[in-house]
Amino acid sequence: MDPIQERSRQVTRRTLLRNGANGLGAMALGSMLGKTAFGGVRDKGLPHFAPKAKRVIYLFMNGAPSQMDLYDYHPKMREIHGMELPESIRQGQRLTTMSSGQASFPCVAPMFKFKKYGQHQTWVSELLPHTAGIVDKISLIKSMNTEAINHDPAITYINTGSQQQGKPSMGAWLSYGLGSMNRNLPNYVVMISRGKGNFQALYSRLWGSGFLPSEHQGLKFRSGKDPVLYLSNPDGIDPATRRRMLDGIAKINEAKYEETHDAEIQARISQYEMAFRMQTSVPDLMDLSTEPDSTFELYGEDARKPGTYAANCVIARRMAERDVRFVQLFHRGWDQHGNLPKDLRGQCKDTDQATAALVLDLERRGLLEDTLVIWGGEFGRTIYSQGALTETNHGRDHHPRCFTTWMAGAGIRGGYEHGETDDFSYNIVRDPVHINDLNATILHQLGIDHDRFTYPYQGLDQRLTGVENPRVVTELLA
Repeated sequence: MDPIQERSRQVTRRTLLRNGANGLGAMALGSMLGKTAFGGVRDKGLPHFAPKAKRVIYLFMNGAPSQMDLYDYHPKMREIHGMELPESIRQGQRLTTMSSGQASFPCVAPMFKFKKYGQHQTWVSELLPHTAGIVDKISLIKSMNTEAINHDPAITYINTGSQQQGKPSMGAWLSYGLGSMNRNLPNYVVMISRGKGNFQALYSRLWGSGFLPSEHQGLKFRSGKDPVLYLSNPDGIDPATRRRMLDGIAKINEAKYEETHDAEIQARISQYEMAFRMQTSVPDLMDLSTEPDSTFELYGEDARKPGTYAANCVIARRMAERDVRFVQLFHRGWDQHGNLPKDLRGQCKDTDQATAALVLDLERRGLLEDTLVIWGGEFGRTIYSQGALTETNHGRDHHPRCFTTWMAGAGIRGGYEHGETDDFSYNIVRDPVHINDLNATILHQLGIDHDRFTYPYQGLDQRLTGVENPRVVTELLA
């Protein structure tokens, strides 16, 4: 639908409601703002086909986990330990400024033990014993790749489909295209936890709406008693007073919209109404005191501590139960340029049990069959050591040519490995998967044809997956 048609449709709807009612309560506002306020599908012909997934939980390991230390293991790495990275393998690859001045590039085998798990006999590091236990439930993609070599453009790219700032995030695209399934909670929620490693900046534009209406941007939930800022009523304001205030403000905004036809006024009204409803829905969502002890045995005792990755995983499951469309957990601290053996061990200890528990918990509750779970970062890490290599310590630099991501649930094959890298985990030798291919596959599981899912902006039909013919990775599908 072009912008003129969209505006005409909006004006007609709002004019009808203005003439048909004197007051603007919550139900009237919900009708005015379209089907999404009631939890239905937006009138955009979506989904294009029957979806396998209703919702997504994206576990984003911010900073780039080392693929060869966790999943992409080759026994020959033990033989090449200490040797100089051959130029035939490096092939003139661009280096970051952090290692471009090194005189040598010695290869480093993982300093951890690996074993094969599951029916497919998948290599998994000793650092991930809990994830090893669910390996038959996941599809491991070892051939992920991207063009971005630095963190900010790389995380922007995988989240928005572009290295340039200002594009909508995936969660915003899904909110816009599919609408809400729960009118009392946001379509798109972000939670952030911190490990003990090197932190990379996370900017709100990573969950922003870009050129889409601002009502579709992600809402960041904080730990503590006020997960959403300014949600609580000020002292002396009761719910009835707040309701009357919102109705009055809505009338003013309605009049302004009739004057300007600015779609952001609609978004503003929608956000006011959502905030009003969240005053009761969010405290109930975030209250883990109602969880039985078995929950904390499954996810680990850290799940009792607000703000931890484990606690956020429990909340993500509670959001899935409440049909929040897109939940994204960012866990910071994976950028290990030095002290990798110690820091990687700590990151895995913080995340492994809760990650596996989330998959198992969703499965036990019958939610995994229509919840797509994704685990991964923005790129991988190099086989060669950054800085001095000792018997017990080293670091690894950024590596976009290959890294590992996994998916589970919602029609994804279990116990499957896709793609292959060379013995240096440096180049892909079979079945490459670009980050836009990954995003196309995610959209496909939600019933969306990525090529038809567009938004007109600046004279172009904008897409989450870009214009370079990404493909749905059908091999991952059950």
